[in-house]
Amino acid sequence: MSVRFTPDHEWLRLEQSGELTVGITDFAQAALGDVVYVQLPQLQAYSAGQEVAVLESVKAASNITMPLDGVVVAVNDAVEQEPELVNASPEGQGWFFRFMPSDISGLAGLMDEASYQDYVRQQE
Repeated sequence: MSVRFTPDHEWLRLEQSGELTVGITDFAQAALGDVVYVQLPQLQAYSAGQEVAVLESVKAASNITMPLDGVVVAVNDAVEQEPELVNASPEGQGWFFRFMPSDISGLAGLMDEASYQDYVRQQE
């Protein structure tokens, strides 16, 4: 399955269904510190760049934005109940939502793993 990354340190994993699963990277969760609260999006359409979720950590609050136009079709209720999943498994059980993109070709404009690792090195 293809994984892509945004400049905001979000990852997107293409599922067999054509949906994209979204979470934050290990780099992002480490920068945030212990996540204590997660507010997930509503099941509805959003535009790319629109704020869809909120994370609060012991250090700061952070917004998760919609990476591409699409409709949120599922949310991970487990992270609302156990926000620490975001820290424990940011690229696994700590995912936030799944959405069906309006145009999957937008995925090609995002970074692959190697490009994202280069991007992170520049941030440090």
